[in-house]
Amino acid sequence: MEQRIDYYNVAPEALKIMREMEKYTKTTGIDLKLRELIKIRASQINGCAYCLNMHTADARKMGETEQRIYCVSAWQECEFYTEAEKVALELTEHVTLIPTKRVPEELYHRVRKHYDEKQYVDLVLIINQINSWNRISISMGITATEK
Repeated sequence: MEQRIDYYNVAPEALKIMREMEKYTKTTGIDLKLRELIKIRASQINGCAYCLNMHTADARKMGETEQRIYCVSAWQECEFYTEAEKVALELTEHVTLIPTKRVPEELYHRVRKHYDEKQYVDLVLIINQINSWNRISISMGITATEK
């Protein structure tokens, strides 16, 4: 598939806002590697090859292990993610699939055992940001290329 529209040039102000939000998410207190795992998990669910390619590479550059990158889709069955990481990944799945999964009160309380109010908001913003990028990339026909 070829890129359908050069959306950066067609809507530069909108993409500037997206990039500003991306800058904000990088300033949060959320662990850098966890941010990448969240982006990978949401991109897996959404089927965004472009973002999967980008964020697995970024995670490796940050020192994330191949094992944790490969197994993030089955995080529930892995002992090498912390409880805090697991609830963040579960929240990622629920927010990404919000029409069917919602964010149950019980999950919210489990997340809050590990993350304060600001961190909860930041997690939700990080999850929403990658979901937005996934939807833009897929809609515009952006594909992953070999590096």
